[in-house]
Amino acid sequence: MDSSESGISHISVRIDRPAGEVYDYASDPRNLPAWASGLSSSITETGGRWVADSPMGRVSVSFAPRNEFGILDHEVTLPNGETVHNPVRVIPDTAGCDVVFTLRRQPGMSDADFRRDAETVTADLATLKHLMERA
Repeated sequence: MDSSESGISHISVRIDRPAGEVYDYASDPRNLPAWASGLSSSITETGGRWVADSPMGRVSVSFAPRNEFGILDHEVTLPNGETVHNPVRVIPDTAGCDVVFTLRRQPGMSDADFRRDAETVTADLATLKHLMERA
């Protein structure tokens, strides 16, 4: 059984920019609308909380504290109050890096919905790669 059949998919992209630069850009919530349209078309900070307009409605997004390990984990609180934990890593590799997003199938999620989420994450990571490599 491959990982997508088990409900977990590790989606990655190679970016030809130093890991620190990719981490600095991707960890700034203000940059989410530019590269993560699957999560955010706009985002604002309100009372110490980041609130985004997303395809799922208004969601709250909170990131792991800044760290030296490239951990970009974030939690998304959906309009129904459910919170989804999203593990993300920026892994250094010579002059570039790999960005790995672990997508987990949510309870009750259909195969088609899981595939659609994977396609969205793949597109978002491709956008991040494009933005970082042209900068």
